Amino acid sequence: MKPLQELVRPNIWSLSPYTSARDEYQGKDAKVFLDANENPYNAPFNRYPDPLQRDLKKKIAIIKGVKEQSIFFGNGSDEAIDLMFRMFCRPGVDNAVAIEPTYGMYGVCADINDVEYRRVLLDENFQPDADKIMAATDANTKLIFFCSPNNPSANNIDRKVIDSVLDRFEGIVIVDEAYIDFAGVPSYLEQLESRPNLIVLQTFSKAWGMAGIRLGMAFAQPEIIGIMNKVKYPYNINQLTQQRAMDEVMQYDRVQEWVKSILRERTRLMKEFAKLDCTLQVYPSDANFFLARVKDAKATYDYLVDCGIIVRNRSKIALCGNSLRVTVGTAPENNALIDALKKFK
Repeated sequence: MKPLQELVRPNIWSLSPYTSARDEYQGKDAKVFLDANENPYNAPFNRYPDPLQRDLKKKIAIIKGVKEQSIFFGNGSDEAIDLMFRMFCRPGVDNAVAIEPTYGMYGVCADINDVEYRRVLLDENFQPDADKIMAATDANTKLIFFCSPNNPSANNIDRKVIDSVLDRFEGIVIVDEAYIDFAGVPSYLEQLESRPNLIVLQTFSKAWGMAGIRLGMAFAQPEIIGIMNKVKYPYNINQLTQQRAMDEVMQYDRVQEWVKSILRERTRLMKEFAKLDCTLQVYPSDANFFLARVKDAKATYDYLVDCGIIVRNRSKIALCGNSLRVTVGTAPENNALIDALKKFK
């Protein structure tokens, strides 16, 4: 890895961050707060939230087995993805590389930040080639993105490929593990201490069942997290989100039961889907969804909409012609899908 100062945009490296009242005073013992121009009424929502979400980080650090200083919380993982471009990529100069197909926000954030986005096509099994990824890089490549399990293909990316890129690339490698709880493989968090150029993304939206509160997680060396905290807006995670996440963290065993239930249903649903007349192929899944190639994706999608059942038509995505992406629901929801498609002609 290059020295971090060489990777970070010069204006970001020298940035003096905004300092909020809650940055200057972090204690909880004071009884009178007259420092932040807050309304004295309507407690507790009249007070600004902890800008660094310290209490929540303490709990997540234990669950994930990382240092508190290695955790960043964002307004969804999308905030962290956007920060990667803002921190490391000079607009109109630097570039990022990613596998294709994959999560669409990497490319959107690149476009928003005026950063060239280079796509490296996966093979027919939705796996990348490390040499092809490295061949797509040059002296101005700052970021490489892997989504594993990948979206929309649902499969784990070959760890040998990711490891090879981590060993060879001098910039930042982001491994997006939004679906890691369903994957059956170790998280790259285990390599965080030994990989200074690694950033791991996770989320509360999937296994935790809290997509509605918009809370994402990024894990990296404390030096990188420190720069992220400099660039983010001061109170990016509101008090309601922090409290709801804290409530759920205290019931982590319930989350683990949800994951077990989804995995059981995934196996059953994929087997039933493979038997349907409209199905040509069901691809392996390591996530809480699967990709299936059907005879006519548009006709199948439109039929399901008429039945009040919504899946995702991914036919316009590279390598995904005539493919539907199906999220694993509850047993009754999955039964409704299969029953409807058995009647589809």
